[in-house]
Amino acid sequence: MARPTGIGIQDFEKVITSNNFYIDKTMFIKEWWENNDDVTLITRPRRFGKTLTMDMVRRFFSLEYKEKGSIFQKLSIWKEDMYRQLQGTYPVIFLTFSGVKAESFEQARKEICNSIKKLYNHYDFLLESDCMNSDEKAFFKAISIEMEDYAAAASIQALSGYLYHYYGKKVLILLDEYDTPMQEAYVNGYWEKLVLFIRKLFNYSFKTNPYLERAIMTGVTRVSKESIFSDLNNLEVVTTTSEKYEASFGFTEAEVWASLEEYGLRDQKNGVQEWYDGFSFGKRQDIYNPWSILNYLDKKRFAAYWVNTSSNGLVDKLIREGSADVKIALENLLKGIPLIAEIDEQIVFDSLDLDENAMWSLLLSGGYLKVKAYDAGEETYELVLTNKEVFLMFRKIIKKWFSRSVSVYNGFIKALLDDDVEAMNVYMNEVAFYSFSSFDTGKKPSSSEPERFYHGFVLGLMVELSGRYVITSNRESGFGRYDVTLEPCQSQDGAMILEFKVYNPDKEETLKDTVQSALNQIEEKGYEANLIAKGISPQRIRKYGFAFQGKTVLIG
Repeated sequence: MARPTGIGIQDFEKVITSNNFYIDKTMFIKEWWENNDDVTLITRPRRFGKTLTMDMVRRFFSLEYKEKGSIFQKLSIWKEDMYRQLQGTYPVIFLTFSGVKAESFEQARKEICNSIKKLYNHYDFLLESDCMNSDEKAFFKAISIEMEDYAAAASIQALSGYLYHYYGKKVLILLDEYDTPMQEAYVNGYWEKLVLFIRKLFNYSFKTNPYLERAIMTGVTRVSKESIFSDLNNLEVVTTTSEKYEASFGFTEAEVWASLEEYGLRDQKNGVQEWYDGFSFGKRQDIYNPWSILNYLDKKRFAAYWVNTSSNGLVDKLIREGSADVKIALENLLKGIPLIAEIDEQIVFDSLDLDENAMWSLLLSGGYLKVKAYDAGEETYELVLTNKEVFLMFRKIIKKWFSRSVSVYNGFIKALLDDDVEAMNVYMNEVAFYSFSSFDTGKKPSSSEPERFYHGFVLGLMVELSGRYVITSNRESGFGRYDVTLEPCQSQDGAMILEFKVYNPDKEETLKDTVQSALNQIEEKGYEANLIAKGISPQRIRKYGFAFQGKTVLIG
């Protein structure tokens, strides 16, 4: 009989004692311990078992669980005599920033201080011991949500010292989801303030802490050393391209196939592979997302489980506010055309608006892109969308861009299919009015840099008409040319060519002249040649010129 899946359980003891579905990852403990690194930062996409693994490490090493080693008895690590002796022998400080999702620095600071205060509450028995002098006890009692910056910065190091003197052993520090506050700070505009606060906390906790035995930090991204790790030269960083701990997070294909057997789903391998395969860590290919696999085993139907576990707001922001080149790249990725990019796994959040490669690096570390190939000579990566789940997520994001004018946008699509130019003009002007602001960045509003809107508009066409038309585009650098061809998938539909042009008062007197210029370019450049070569007669090819002046559009 198949085990219960236990969706969302992050308590390791509960998973094991309740006989929930679990793939044994306990050998991570041995691998990490024998690597002997002072401070290990491990980055993996969200919902890849990081929190469960950290709880596993805590329960294995912590002196608080010295008498509870039995939960490991049926697992791989218990076969190692040395590790049976090591279980329950260290004081462990466990802290998570998973809940720090504030809209302001002041609130984020309070949430971090509150997490530290709760940690101190857990160890308030130390106040009754003789391991602290009066000054230390006063500091202990002063830890609060409103504590001074110096106290917050020194709090973890101080607690390490108290535990060291109480137990006579240096501590292990486990910090889960260290970068969640970083991402929120970037999205909400208080990055610089939070960096100054976090940098001091990390320096005291992980660099100058004389009571630290070892530490693990987990997160989705590797925040740049210059931002918060500038003082940490003892940091071992394990990213998605590193070979350490390749199979410790996520499910391997062999593990997934075995789980399908257990749940009577062996004939669903192809579908599971299409939907949930695609992640790679180090040289290990075919890693599957655990959250989606667990949900599929539980519900026995394919759906976008992983990508729907958060708002994907950061991804939306980066793509929506990105340049025309970003939208072109996304257009190609949705078509299955790889993106060639330089990847720096140190994410500089305050450079995301300026450096497109930083954005692609973030999407790679987040699991939205995967490495198809690496060119060592050029030091570039060939990237594609990870799997069907991610493909559907991007389609959903694009639809959301036009959500304020969805009925209007659908009206335009219908008018386009019906060749109703008058209605196309009415609807397109409404679409432009509502949607231009959606692509504003605050620095480069799209009404003055209209490529952002045009490329977003084309992505919208791809989403709404996929399956009925094959949509291709041809463009040059700048906005000298951008034409779109819609090749029908069904014989009863006609083909279309759309040419976009921005009104140029030095060359054209009116928008009608701009429309005519666009139509002339279609003829002069022979844009219909490819469609004719595919057997589509010229009579079945409709041609439209789009002229833009700010938020005003004229179609002819």
